Amino acid sequence: MRELIASGQRAPDFTLPDQNNQRVNLSTVTADRRALLVFFPLAFTGNCEGELGLIRDRLPEFDNDSLATIAISVGPPPTHKVWAGAQGFLFPILSDFWPHGAVAAQYGVFDEQRGYPVRGTIVVDKDRTVLFSDAADPGGPRDDSVWERALKAAAG
Repeated sequence: MRELIASGQRAPDFTLPDQNNQRVNLSTVTADRRALLVFFPLAFTGNCEGELGLIRDRLPEFDNDSLATIAISVGPPPTHKVWAGAQGFLFPILSDFWPHGAVAAQYGVFDEQRGYPVRGTIVVDKDRTVLFSDAADPGGPRDDSVWERALKAAAG
């Protein structure tokens, strides 16, 4: 795993397909609001469902006029579509499928040994400056306080 991208660094731009196979570009998203990037290991797993379920249940805090939340994993779009539909996830779930984990690696959250990202939480400003970054240990859950710290950083 590379070093986690740090606050103050410029976030790498990317374009990835979402669960509906629509291309999502970070620069386009951040043209008018900040972005919360939520890297997660795999769809259809308990911790990931719980974490993204928290976002779903508090969606107005996570997706509004000043903040867009984008989940990212290595699963393919069809898998993310089925999972998002079953769970009621209305925010973009992007596929970092190929090149496998390339975006997660740029942000320092790709676990090469396991082949998927660790739970990374990154807030990106409109100018693509990283305002907040946190990553769980490989295989570990996200710290319970990460959501409030990320939302605070996003509120500026």
